[in-house]
Amino acid sequence: MNLEKTIKNIRASCNNYVDPDLVATVIHDNYYMGSNNITELDQFDINLSDSFEEKILKILKHENVFLNIGMYAFIPLINECDIYSTQDYNFKLSPEEFEKYANEKERLFGILIKKDSPDYIIGSCDLCGCSIDATFKEIEPSDFEFYRKLKEIIDGKIIY
Repeated sequence: MNLEKTIKNIRASCNNYVDPDLVATVIHDNYYMGSNNITELDQFDINLSDSFEEKILKILKHENVFLNIGMYAFIPLINECDIYSTQDYNFKLSPEEFEKYANEKERLFGILIKKDSPDYIIGSCDLCGCSIDATFKEIEPSDFEFYRKLKEIIDGKIIY
């Protein structure tokens, strides 16, 4: 994955689901969330004149970074899922799929880029990163439509 181009691509298309300056979140090794205001960080040798992408690349030398690609919400009464990103999706889930993935709260989804690496994990974060227990959770890969749709959306954003 070309990190700089991928970050730029995700940020360029995120206006309808998140503020472009809040598209990235620091994720500590224990998967708890750190700052999501990358533009204000002054550690990691970040300069005010650095581009957004340069700031993320400097952070990635020390911390994991979650890049937000959208949001999903489950509708329990009818086993449906809404996905909001650059395009919106709604689909019915099988009972098994709903059991595996359903969450009572809306969550942001995207990729966690591992520190000092181009490797990433598909996962989600709490919608409100301001709570003390806000965390990143990996979304377990499967052949279910929910995972396939998230992977399709994410694959469309990653530049190699």
